[in-house]
Amino acid sequence: INDFSYLHTNCFELSIYVGCDKYPHESELPEEWENNRESLIVFMEQVHRGIKGIVRDVHGKGIPSAVISVEGVNHDVRTGE
Repeated sequence: INDFSYLHTNCFELSIYVGCDKYPHESELPEEWENNRESLIVFMEQVHRGIKGIVRDVHGKGIPSAVISVEGVNHDVRTGE
């Protein structure tokens, strides 16, 4: 569903598996966190990369369904309603 959401709704979803056990026991979670803490924090910091902002008209109103294209990226996105 992640690829479908990205391509057809502009919703970027991620599934991250940090071990072989998809459903670790609750008692194993602290160890799993410690084993992956640094890499997960660095990953979360990446939210500050890229282009972000608000598309507005000359009066400062948001423009619904405006198409945003980036040269070299074969995926346009649209602003929300």
